Amino acid sequence: MINFLPQNNFRRKKTFFILAIILFFLVFYFFYNLNAVNSKNNQVVDFIVEPGQGSVIIANRLKAAGLIRSAVIFELYVWQQGISSHLLDGHYALAKNLDIIQVAKILSQGAVINSKEQSLTFIEGWTNQQYANYLVKQGFANQLADFLSLTQHKANWWDNYSVLVSRPKNLDLEGYLFPDTYRFFNNATLTEIVEKILANTEIKIKPDWRAEIGRQKKTIHEILTLAAILEKEVSSSTDRKLVADIFYKRLAVGMALQADSTVNYATGQSDTSVSIKDLQIDSPYNTYKYKGLPPGPICNPGLSAIEAAIYPKTNSYWYFLTTSDGRVIYSKTHAEHVAAKAKYLK
Repeated sequence: MINFLPQNNFRRKKTFFILAIILFFLVFYFFYNLNAVNSKNNQVVDFIVEPGQGSVIIANRLKAAGLIRSAVIFELYVWQQGISSHLLDGHYALAKNLDIIQVAKILSQGAVINSKEQSLTFIEGWTNQQYANYLVKQGFANQLADFLSLTQHKANWWDNYSVLVSRPKNLDLEGYLFPDTYRFFNNATLTEIVEKILANTEIKIKPDWRAEIGRQKKTIHEILTLAAILEKEVSSSTDRKLVADIFYKRLAVGMALQADSTVNYATGQSDTSVSIKDLQIDSPYNTYKYKGLPPGPICNPGLSAIEAAIYPKTNSYWYFLTTSDGRVIYSKTHAEHVAAKAKYLK
């Protein structure tokens, strides 16, 4: 009789050895990724956990921000610790020399406001003038002219931002200061504030958006100019995409945009319906008097408006109006539009 026991023992030992190696690498992988991205880098990253964000989203955002090595290991760790559903929303200042254990502990305990920092929120549709007013109120500027002068006169560091390339050289940064929530040290200079906002604008206008803008043979300046009008004219993403198509059709046939928001920008008013007198104002921003896009953006648009300007929704309308309760009424002909104005704008 042939004895196979030695061969079976060899196979078992070989299998055990392979499993031991796999286990070793899994343990090594786990603890390697548990460690800090760079234990010698104490750079602090501003990290925001939005309300309702779960551990999977938070893990991926931490990885994208360069704060952890592995999103999967972070998820496994917080799950094993029983805190995956207890990560708290808020503003955090996280250093890159923190490991996953430390990051998870901080996020599960909640954000502690750093008294040396301040959160600033710029609202979608604000003009640079409104940004200036806000910064004065928050103590970052002594007077409006400090901020406005900084955004009106080109500085060498403006060349660091590709988003500004298509901006006409005679225009200021209106439309290019992305509205968002930012954190700044209390002693931050206005230059540092503008630089941080522009850096965010660079990120928000994503590579695929830029590629699509180029494919359409448009410029970022043209997109932001139309997006700013959309921001002021209608409020929902759906309406903005429909109205964007209306405006593009008008531009294509040489028809005036006839946007009240641009007239308001020229007059400095905020009327929902401009007067006959206002319509006569001689300004390149009077899109009743002058065809084509105005020279530049009339405010700082948000993502919804920018996306609508890039990806309009094709439709058969040529006219629209917004009612007092915010509804948008569309018309295919001028006669229908006149009737709608008589009905809804009494």
